[in-house]
Amino acid sequence: MAHLLSAYCTVNPSPLTKAYYKPVDQRSTICHNSIPFRRYESHISLRSPKEKHQRHHIICASAAHKVVSQPDSVSPHISNGSTSKPKKVMIIGGDGYCGWATALHLSNKNYEVAIVDSLVRRLFDHQLGLNSLTPIASIHDRIRRWKSLTGKTIQLHIGDICDFEFLTEAFKSFEPDAVVHFGEQRSAPYSMIDRSRAVFTQHNNVIGTLNVLFAIKEFSNECHLVKLGTMGEYGTPNIDIEEGYITITHNGRTDTLPYPKQASSFYHLSKVHDSNNIAFTCKAWGIRATDLNQGVVYGVRTDETEMHEELCNRLDYDGVFGTALNRFCVQAAVGHPLTVYGKGGQTRGYLDIRDTVQCVELAIANPANPGEFRVFNQFTEQFSVNDLAGLVTTAGKKLGLDVQTMSVPNPRVEAEEHYYNAKHTKLVELGLRPHLLSDSLLDSLLNFAVQFRDSVDKQQIMPSVSWKKIGAKPRTVAI
Repeated sequence: MAHLLSAYCTVNPSPLTKAYYKPVDQRSTICHNSIPFRRYESHISLRSPKEKHQRHHIICASAAHKVVSQPDSVSPHISNGSTSKPKKVMIIGGDGYCGWATALHLSNKNYEVAIVDSLVRRLFDHQLGLNSLTPIASIHDRIRRWKSLTGKTIQLHIGDICDFEFLTEAFKSFEPDAVVHFGEQRSAPYSMIDRSRAVFTQHNNVIGTLNVLFAIKEFSNECHLVKLGTMGEYGTPNIDIEEGYITITHNGRTDTLPYPKQASSFYHLSKVHDSNNIAFTCKAWGIRATDLNQGVVYGVRTDETEMHEELCNRLDYDGVFGTALNRFCVQAAVGHPLTVYGKGGQTRGYLDIRDTVQCVELAIANPANPGEFRVFNQFTEQFSVNDLAGLVTTAGKKLGLDVQTMSVPNPRVEAEEHYYNAKHTKLVELGLRPHLLSDSLLDSLLNFAVQFRDSVDKQQIMPSVSWKKIGAKPRTVAI
């Protein structure tokens, strides 16, 4: 784990060396040919911390856009006196599941987009022996294909946001009007494998977000932060879950306070820490921020990712990164019993990935005020695990699949039967038009899983990470 963040460079520097990237001078020539670019010029320099005057570099690539109609109320432009220019959106973690779909969607809606990513998510798969159900092209090939199809440009900044010097260069180069922050280790099971991954999750997520807040303060103080949070921050309280804040009367006095947090993993705890840091900096520095407490995402296709196979998004089905509905559909496709953890009454909010990108766009188009910390609960429907298993079973049978269900010991520490009623009205009020889970949508997701079922590694289906057995020593997930 000590070398986890070296993934953003294709060479093997010494422990005292770091890789930096900077916008390419169009007159320059390629000085390092290990980066898989064909048409893009890039400069990479390695330097030790003592070499303060060495030039920094960022890899820049191009990408494109197919024009799709958008609501009249949403404008990707900002006024600058008598002129109007595209709003510039930096997407941190733009190579990931939600980030990639969002990057293409916003580019397709005429925003000027830059992706910032360390590519470490791809390294996790190599370390744990996991793989996406779908074949995933390199980020360079993805961006190149988007460019060839649509003619629009997506910049690419490869580096680690925990390195503030790198992040500074990215901010100064791109000058974002909004930052969409997906750049966190997003798996609760991953954070519970062992001590080193728990520490990595907290450091990567909390310090990375803190660096983003400082970058906004120092270099782009009007920038709107759109941060992906999680409904898991709230836990499963025996009262209704409000959107971020709750009004309480105690001993005759009333106040509106942040909703109590009951995180259930080191990952979810990192999100709670993020929320506290963002709320504080909004109050202290006047930052404008929207926290999108997202439910469980399902699906793989968006209008943009369907345009070409090289734009295809990842679909995780394993017990570490796979989300419930995606996992169940893959299990049904390969004839594996659906793995219901414990009693199966665990209830959460769910949403289609097409709604994830729509919610982000709405948040950007309707920014928070300076000093305002908004919290939106980002999901469209609530289901228990048993509800999902029943829906997949019914849909699978219509397609001729023999779908069975099995209860497996719950690897998590959580209530398996509980009250759950979470509010989620603010994004609807902004114009969200949700894609609800229908028979046709389930059929589509199941057919997609059937299409790629030959690539499924059945050894990765069963859960292998236990909350109670988390260890101190780094280990490979048991198979």
